[in-house]
Amino acid sequence: QVQLVESGGGSVQAGGSLRLSCVVSGHIYSRYPMAWFRQAPGKEREGVAAIDNDGSASYADSVKGRFTISKDNAKNTLYLQMNGLKPEDTAVYFCAADRFALGARDPMDPLTFGNWGQGTQVTVSS
Repeated sequence: QVQLVESGGGSVQAGGSLRLSCVVSGHIYSRYPMAWFRQAPGKEREGVAAIDNDGSASYADSVKGRFTISKDNAKNTLYLQMNGLKPEDTAVYFCAADRFALGARDPMDPLTFGNWGQGTQVTVSS
């Protein structure tokens, strides 16, 4: 059983930065493709960034150049460095993982991932 626990959310002003963390336990972390998703009130959950088993990363167009996804295998932790935050980045951010390499699956599709954390709130004020 994989367990994912996010932390690092908070409230910041526009232009500020936050770093989200997701600690993984319960399985072979380094082999998992992982991703960050977010969900704003009244909106569908959307993909933000993903990293595959080989370390290759992908990003939603809305965060390219501002957000960076990374993994520390020694600490079993996934990160999301968020710079240049905008009010439209306000959402609950979720960490996700799956047992299988992404292959042809869409890393920005929530259905690609079978394991989820509980989420952490990010609020950006203008």
